[in-house]
Amino acid sequence: MFVSGLEVWQWMNQAKTEALASDIPLAEIDWLLQELAGLDRLALRLESFKDLPKIKLKLSLSELAQLWQRRLQERVPVQYLTGVAHWRHFSLKVTPAVLIPRPETELLIDLAVEAVKSYGVNPKSHWVDLGTGSGAIAIGLASALTNTRVYAVDCSSEALAVARLNAENLGFASRINFYQGSWWEPLTFLKGRVSGMVSNPPYIPSSTVLTLQPEVLKHEPHLALDGGFDGLECIRHLVETAPDYLESGGVFLVEMMSGQETAVADMLQSHGSYREVQIFADLAGIDRFALAYRR
Repeated sequence: MFVSGLEVWQWMNQAKTEALASDIPLAEIDWLLQELAGLDRLALRLESFKDLPKIKLKLSLSELAQLWQRRLQERVPVQYLTGVAHWRHFSLKVTPAVLIPRPETELLIDLAVEAVKSYGVNPKSHWVDLGTGSGAIAIGLASALTNTRVYAVDCSSEALAVARLNAENLGFASRINFYQGSWWEPLTFLKGRVSGMVSNPPYIPSSTVLTLQPEVLKHEPHLALDGGFDGLECIRHLVETAPDYLESGGVFLVEMMSGQETAVADMLQSHGSYREVQIFADLAGIDRFALAYRR
């Protein structure tokens, strides 16, 4: 589908007016045009594409306009509209069956890599991503820890289908094994042999889920958000069960929400199976990650 640069430019200006009126970041319009019109950031910033006689669109201008109306009226996240989320250096397929991977979660991979370097965790062993969703963390681990075998678990078959596709598209299908089930349940054969467990579990208190912005509340899977009464049900379960699977010196690494750091650190300290409990902040300075090692 080819349209003129001028037509795209006119649509973009109309969309910017609507975005401002609806309190939607203007950057999302650039995102749509990068994904659907193949325009790069510089061309969008300079608006140099306006003079192009034709631009190849993945859909018609009227279909683009309809997509944009879904963003405005239904508050559908732009990642679901395009089916793509960018995370670390990966372009991941996403659908409403999976949580959209957040930039702050990228730091989980850096913390895992640092743990391997600093503490001599066996880099050739088994790493686990529990609640894999789109497969982002599993793919990040496979990419960064090149000698590992990664095991990714999710209770949702729809999420696993997306994760498998992402692993295939990015060349990691031979390095990641996917399992459907609840947390550790499909991985009993790995008891005592896991070098690292990484998880971004549901951690939002049930009552808070209902107050989330409409993009999240109406469109992202509640299964991946709702952490029970106090938001800590899943993390509590992982703290209790991980020692059966982690080898001595194995890494326990989870993401949590602001305000949970003291409770999670106390859980790990008082359990008795963990040492060197540490809390790490994200790039915004919010305490978001808990790391410990199996005794």
